[in-house]
Amino acid sequence: MADKKTRLPGELTFTVLLLLGSLFLLYQAYGISGFESITSAGMFPMLSALVMAVTAFLAILGVAKAPVEPLVTGENLRQSFVRRITPPVFVLFALAVVAFMLLLNKLGFVVSAYLFLVVSMRLLGSVRWLFNLMLSAISLGVVYLIFQTIFSVILPKGTWWAGVWA
Repeated sequence: MADKKTRLPGELTFTVLLLLGSLFLLYQAYGISGFESITSAGMFPMLSALVMAVTAFLAILGVAKAPVEPLVTGENLRQSFVRRITPPVFVLFALAVVAFMLLLNKLGFVVSAYLFLVVSMRLLGSVRWLFNLMLSAISLGVVYLIFQTIFSVILPKGTWWAGVWA
């Protein structure tokens, strides 16, 4: 006998947002080339977005039927959401990703990726700073080598370093 799955705080809202996002992507994909033919440029994006929308709708049906998880005594819905869905390490890691994206153009790939790796390892629990610094440098070196030399990808150099690198 399977245990009944309970609905987490915010789960229904999240699945509705997934459906809305999927429908928006479907609309955007339709704008590529319309529904001209099965081989048109927008067909694959439309098909992908349609699959996303259908699965999001099915997820909503499943989530809506699930009983709401009982709140812990003395905890309101917002507190339960924060405790279960947004633990501090998740929020901090998401902020680190946003900082990486924002700094990528200014600092360039190498510096921003190195900082991101070091900070990420610390956020995920590693307290060995020398190990974090070394592993980040080695990992970044391998990634840089693969993308720069093997795949010939031009990585951002950073606008703050303009004139420093020849």
